[in-house]
Amino acid sequence: MADDDRLIARLVPKGVRAPHGSRTFEITWADGHKSLYPHEILRGFCPCASCQGHSGRIRFVEGGNLDLREIEQVGNYAVGLGWADGHRSGIYSFRYLRALGDMLDTEGADGLKAIGELPRA
Repeated sequence: MADDDRLIARLVPKGVRAPHGSRTFEITWADGHKSLYPHEILRGFCPCASCQGHSGRIRFVEGGNLDLREIEQVGNYAVGLGWADGHRSGIYSFRYLRALGDMLDTEGADGLKAIGELPRA
């Protein structure tokens, strides 16, 4: 597989799951990697302007309902997540989700919360 193909495969989801009652969101990527996202991390690092403003960094924001109710594909590049409290403005690009998943793999959820802010992907 060429380097360009490997890069593309890292950013293409093959499967998305959010089992009812679970507190995790799962993506299986085209390169075979599986990323698990605790709802607390997805909601805390929501990239939308109402959560983050227009700064260059994404900060962890405590609180908000963690019951994921909706997953909506946004074009070929992202998913929109809808939470039980009505918050639906976060658009999570696949590039952002892959970077977040890789950081979760190395730092863990508690480590990411301790870091407290991430660069925009």
